[in-house]
Amino acid sequence: MAFDAGVALTWILFLALFPMAFFWLRRAWRIVVRRDFSEVALKRGETPPDVEKWAPYAMAINGVAGAVVVVVIVSVLVFALPYETWTAVAGSTIWCKFFFDFALSRHAHGFAAKKKT
Repeated sequence: MAFDAGVALTWILFLALFPMAFFWLRRAWRIVVRRDFSEVALKRGETPPDVEKWAPYAMAINGVAGAVVVVVIVSVLVFALPYETWTAVAGSTIWCKFFFDFALSRHAHGFAAKKKT
């Protein structure tokens, strides 16, 4: 049996979906239930001054991304979703989540000039 890098990468992607879904859903839970805004729209490790205004958007981004990943995991395990389909959905979800988080953090902090140290 020869080593197949494609199969290895497929397993790595699939197994990586579990912690991603956990962390994203946990972050949404913290925002909604615990009212913990410490991870909302971070830019250079700092939250925006009006963090409560941006919390619903961060919760939606994390909640939707986590839910989509959970649906992908269940679909692969229960319904044997085809490889091309679940990798496309999972990959698109991961990239969209990163882009939306980046856009939210930049929008929440505004376009103020960078502080010189």
